[in-house]
Amino acid sequence: MNKLSVSDVKAFLSKMNSVAVEKKDYLIDLDSKMGDGDLGLTMAAVFAAVDEFAAGWTEDDLGSMLMKGGMAMSKAAPSTMGTLMATGFMRGGKALKGCTEMGTAEAASFWQAFVGGIMDRGKSKPGEKTIIDSLHPAAEALEAAAAAGEDLSVAAVKAKKAAEEGRDATVGMVAQHGRAAYYQEKSADIMDPGATMGAILIGTFADFVAA
Repeated sequence: MNKLSVSDVKAFLSKMNSVAVEKKDYLIDLDSKMGDGDLGLTMAAVFAAVDEFAAGWTEDDLGSMLMKGGMAMSKAAPSTMGTLMATGFMRGGKALKGCTEMGTAEAASFWQAFVGGIMDRGKSKPGEKTIIDSLHPAAEALEAAAAAGEDLSVAAVKAKKAAEEGRDATVGMVAQHGRAAYYQEKSADIMDPGATMGAILIGTFADFVAA
């Protein structure tokens, strides 16, 4: 797909809901190593909420759907990561307000705003062993693809690869935020759960576009 309609994005959110359920135990296990172990439960809750909200959406404003869907996410799981994910959707949706479809340029705008929202809310930046380390390179890849005039299907593959590389690079980083930061150097041995979730999100988006 080179452009996603509102109904396509609804289908993506439904797919992401299923993936969040599928990956719940894996994320719980990963997060339990140095976190509080609730990441899998939180992601299952927020994506169930946005899927339910989007399923009832009847307007053609894609940005408003995503922005208000983020609000539904924030109510469903008001934990730290739930709030960050909700903020990403609200900020990304705001960037697309009035849009009726998502091509490469719109996808780049959405994910750049998504990442920016999380960075602002979480007071974080790349290299601090967080979800930003997978989302930021993915957003940058989409931005470059949009500037080059590439189709969304091509851009999404590049974004997925960038997210996975960013996730893998968190092994060796020392955590700067959350409970994992208490472990100092010991945290370097663990792949960051947030970055892992970011790669799952971008990967699911890319796989959906390519299907």
